Amino acid sequence: MGRKSKRSKAASNENGDSGGLSKSQRKELMDLTKQLLEKCVKPSEQNEWGNFLEIHDLVERVRKLQEGHNFLPGDRETHFPVFLTWLKDNWVDTTAVSIRKFEHTGYGLEAKKEVQESQLLLTIPRKLMLTTESAKLTCLGSLVDSDPLLQSMPTVVLALHLLIERCDVNSLWRPYIDTLPESFSTPLYFTPDEIQLLKGSPVMSEVLKQYKHIARQYAYLHKLFQGLPDGKCPLKHQFTYDDYRWAVSAIMTRQNQIPTPDGQQMINALIPFWDMCNHTNGQFTTDYNLEKDCSECFALRNFKEGEQIYIFYGSRSNAQLLLYSGFVFPENQNDTLDIKLGISKNDPLYTLKINLLTKLGIIGSGMFSLYCGEQPVDSKLLAFLRIFNMNEEQLKQISEEECLEKLGDLESDVSQELEQKVWSFLETRCSLLLRSYQNFEDNGKISDGDTRSDNARLCLQLRKCEKSILQKTLEFAKSKKEKYNINELA
Repeated sequence: MGRKSKRSKAASNENGDSGGLSKSQRKELMDLTKQLLEKCVKPSEQNEWGNFLEIHDLVERVRKLQEGHNFLPGDRETHFPVFLTWLKDNWVDTTAVSIRKFEHTGYGLEAKKEVQESQLLLTIPRKLMLTTESAKLTCLGSLVDSDPLLQSMPTVVLALHLLIERCDVNSLWRPYIDTLPESFSTPLYFTPDEIQLLKGSPVMSEVLKQYKHIARQYAYLHKLFQGLPDGKCPLKHQFTYDDYRWAVSAIMTRQNQIPTPDGQQMINALIPFWDMCNHTNGQFTTDYNLEKDCSECFALRNFKEGEQIYIFYGSRSNAQLLLYSGFVFPENQNDTLDIKLGISKNDPLYTLKINLLTKLGIIGSGMFSLYCGEQPVDSKLLAFLRIFNMNEEQLKQISEEECLEKLGDLESDVSQELEQKVWSFLETRCSLLLRSYQNFEDNGKISDGDTRSDNARLCLQLRKCEKSILQKTLEFAKSKKEKYNINELA
């Protein structure tokens, strides 16, 4: 049922040492996690990168101290036969699909025979899923009831549930857990040098925040588990940073939401076998059948025998896919790039502009999305840009006319003068942002012979996708500006 780690053996020693560490090492670990928690709760907006490096240094010291005491995963492929038997024993029909390793996407599901669009492919019963509800049946139940963090973060609960089940060789879910990846390509596994390749992209700040949040969670949970009596929870003696990072990444990249048995609320869940499907463009084809109490996955399109079965993960940008799923999808039809815009409080027309934006339900300062495709500007961004560039007379006039809806309509011109300002502003903004994407000699180009790490290649691929959105938006703004210049000359 998989190899036990050195730490797992040490955890059951007579002295009850925490993960096999000596008394002095345990004290050092407690001191480090205390420092880590203190560092993570301090605001870091002024020096986000410097703060990250300090947190990273503490995390690396924790990891070094715990070296040799993490779980040692085996080869997941060797566990596939037992996993498939487990599925069949629990009435999961696997006659239409099988597990296969593909060249570019890694392990996925392959059509064993020709499949028609909308054909039922997979049915996974609730009893095989790890959920936040099943977590409450473990030692986590009482902790969730009493701990504010666990009550508010179901993803954390599910990650801890996964770790607890991995500690138990007799766990119902052991055949599934043994087939999970040994490691992940989420940014939690990136080195500082690899993260630096994201410089210029808005996702870099999100990566740093994610790393900080996970470090904070680990430090908090380590303290929580150490305060428990022996025998209360296996994670008191078997909880390293690397294990938590692995569990969090497994949940982020694979979790889905299903309804509770009464259908009254949604809960987080890991759905075995189904979660091996890789992503492509399309629409949702998975639903939950409450009557049969199972997840049902239908074919996204026609698949030939031997072809990889894909599903649609949802309308996510490549930044979100990298952050939470650990990959970039160059053909992503739902890709977006967020840019930060805002009305300055020093603007003499600040109140007028904010009032108009509020009526439209638009924030006065924040992130706005640019879209891939022929029309990169949505109604929300267009309305903001028009209000942002209005003079006092235009602001008062549009308020009196009460025709605010046309501000977000690309086909409705407020005035030729304003349209020129709007598109000139966006063109200039995109030009400035593009400069931050020119920091590397290859401009993000990736060749088959590239010797950089897979993580580095992911970062450069994301930059390339975001740069493409900026270039297309710049061209779009330029064409719009030229249109109004021509009209003015005419």
